[in-house]
Formats: sequence, structure tokens, C-alpha cells
Amino acid sequence: MFTIRCILGLSAKHPLSVPALGLKIKVQNRMSSSPHPHPLAAVCQMTATPDKEANFAAGKQLLEEAKERGASMAFLPEGFDYIASSREETLSLSESLAGETISRYTQLARKLELWLSLGGFHERGHNWETDRRIYNSHVIINDTGDIVSVYRKSHLFDIELPEKGISMRESSFTIPGPCLISPIQTPIGKVGLGICYDLRFPELSLTLQRHGAEILTYPSAFTVATGAAHWEVLLRARAIETQCFVLAAAQVGQHHKKRSSYGHALAVDPWGEVLGDCGGEKSGMVVVEVDLEKINRTRRNMPVQQHRRDDTFYQSLAQS
Repeated sequence: MFTIRCILGLSAKHPLSVPALGLKIKVQNRMSSSPHPHPLAAVCQMTATPDKEANFAAGKQLLEEAKERGASMAFLPEGFDYIASSREETLSLSESLAGETISRYTQLARKLELWLSLGGFHERGHNWETDRRIYNSHVIINDTGDIVSVYRKSHLFDIELPEKGISMRESSFTIPGPCLISPIQTPIGKVGLGICYDLRFPELSLTLQRHGAEILTYPSAFTVATGAAHWEVLLRARAIETQCFVLAAAQVGQHHKKRSSYGHALAVDPWGEVLGDCGGEKSGMVVVEVDLEKINRTRRNMPVQQHRRDDTFYQSLAQS
């Protein structure tokens, strides 16, 4: 089962080769020194701004709190590094994986002995010097400060909702990721990586589940309008159809004059039950126990994946 504790009021075209940057990649086996029967995950919520130093201070405070409360892994939202007020500012503030922001978080992970999910990070692209474009990257750091996985967002948020006053074109400065990434073994289970708008594509979650994911994570910065309409529904749907835990860190509140986010960082179990919700007003976190046996029970009692037909069945239609 899960236990939930919510803490509110904290202020707050080519894949880039990580080894080429001299960063060590290492995968560790699942482990936990927690006194709890199951490992704890901290799903965080924050309000990033264009001020990178203030954002790091807020992220650091959340992660220190997560460690104090016994978490083995903590999740920060999309745009944890910053949320800028223009395309030009977004690009000018971006960094490589070898830059100061990720370096500071690797040091913090090592100091706290805490696994981190950081995404999406504004990562300068492979051809930055010529095209000035970035990736939206989900970075996993282990408890010794090593980068163990990087997923680059596949589906970019290009929408026009004039009745809601929303117009966004992420593709104007972001490169779509070239591929999905195999789920990564962590102390809380095998984690499959997505980012925000990826949540709307069940093909992604089902592929990660088929490759062994036990937990799906969607760090996000949903708009207020789309969040109120779709956020919880989508997260619960992804949990139900894959019979995985879903952990979704979130941005909340006003980032600057042009943008606000919905919040409601959420934890959902394999049955689709909401286990923790950070609300829509303040920074904070939910801390939950991850009982992987609940996945086994859910899949054993309702073996949806065994009942699924092969891909060719869903691609063919008989003429009526």
C-alpha cells in the first residue's frame, strides 16, 4: 500500500552523447536503506521563474526535505531549471549537460545520497553553435551523482487555443527527441521516462510498459486551462492502461507575467487511484511508498497485457 504525506509552503537531430561530455554513466541495482517496508518517492511541485539561482535554491530545499522524509528518489518538474518569458530568453539561459545546473544537481544527489528525476532540462542541442536549438531533456541522476539516463522529449507542444488565450509553439526552438529510452532501474523500481505533452500519447506509455516499466513519470508544466480539463484524467488513464504507478511532478502558479501553471503534482497507483495531490496553489511534495507487489496483483487479477492482440490486429479493419 501507499502512505502519503504532503508538505506545502516552500517558496520558491542527433542525440547528444553523454559519454562524449566525459560524464560517467552507471546503472545500479534497486536498493533502499529506508525503515519503511517499501521505498519512498517524493513527487515535487515548484514555481520556476527566469531566475536560475532562485530556482536552484527552491529545488535544493525540496530535495533536502525529501531526503529528511526518507525518500529514495525525488522528482522535480519540467522547467525545474527555469521558465523564461520569451523564446530568446529561453535559448540564452540554456546549458549543456556538462553545464553548471546539472553539475550542481549531481553534487547535490551525491551529498544527499538521493536519486533524482530532473525534467525537462533546457539542453543545448548537438548543433547549438549553428542552429541555436535545444532539447527538452529528462535527466536521471543516481545517488552517487552519476547521470544514468537522458530522455529527450518526443512530442512537442504546438497548440492554438484562442478561446483559452493559449498559443504555444515549442517546435520553434526545440528539437524533438530521436527515440524512446529503455526504463531505468532505480531504488523504487523500473522507471519509464516521458515529459509533459508526451502524456497525451498512450503509444509511448504502452511501449515503456512492454519494456518493463513499473513506474511511469511525466514531469510537467501544464497550462491552467489544459490542466483543469485533462491533467488528472490523462494521468489516471496512463496508470490504468499500463497497470503502472504514475508519478508526475508539476509546476504551479505564476512564473512571470506571460505564463502560469496548473500544479497538482500527482501520484497514481496501478488501479488508477490518486494517492497524493499537491494542489494548485503552492510549492510542496507528496511522499509515497511504492509497493511493487501492487503491480503484480493488479496485473495478475486483470491480465490486460495478456489479452492484448498483436499490433497487426489493430492496424487492420474489415470492410463492413
